[in-house]
Amino acid sequence: MQKIEYIAEVAERTGISKKEARRIVDAMLDVISERLQAGEKVVLTGFGTFEVRERQARQGVNPKTRERMLIDATKTPGFSASNSLKMLVRSKERS
Repeated sequence: MQKIEYIAEVAERTGISKKEARRIVDAMLDVISERLQAGEKVVLTGFGTFEVRERQARQGVNPKTRERMLIDATKTPGFSASNSLKMLVRSKERS
């Protein structure tokens, strides 16, 4: 599902216009992004947790030259699904 399809589904389920649904979805994504940028966790109960994860520095290999190189430590966004979301997905596997 693409973002535009997601927005259309939200508009249909809530009875609001696609334009208003887009504003709401964009605002939601902005809030999550800003909180992650500030180093905070975003917990959506019953859905999951968005958080910033730290990757340690590690050795890598340049694929062109096969030369060893050091890949710097970095921060990356992560998502952990809630148990209820996991159970919902798993219940669809059994059907």
